Amino acid sequence: QAQLVESGGGSVTAGGSLTLSCAVPGGILSDHCMAWFRQAPGQEREGVASLDADGTTIYRDSVKGRFTISKDNAKNALYLQMNSLRPEDTGLYYCAAVISTLLCPIAPPEFFRSWGQGTQVTVSS
Repeated sequence: QAQLVESGGGSVTAGGSLTLSCAVPGGILSDHCMAWFRQAPGQEREGVASLDADGTTIYRDSVKGRFTISKDNAKNALYLQMNSLRPEDTGLYYCAAVISTLLCPIAPPEFFRSWGQGTQVTVSS
């Protein structure tokens, strides 16, 4: 399993922006499906966005047009740019990875084998 380390969470007011980062082991971005998940208190973990090795992305409907998932192979990093944040975006955000060059979904969470510890995002109204 790959070691993933998230950073960049924080507290913002509605309409604000945050960029999350996930440090990953060298080389995995070339053959892993990468994703961001989030979990609010009392809620199930849900997929936010995924990015496959070729650069194809999938977003959950509620974040389309506001969030952007990207990666930097040279820096061994995965990112999630979040704009126009809403209170319902509040949660613990996780970086996830699984070796896969075919499928790269945002669900189910069980598809992914490696997880970070999470970084908290809080959006106030």
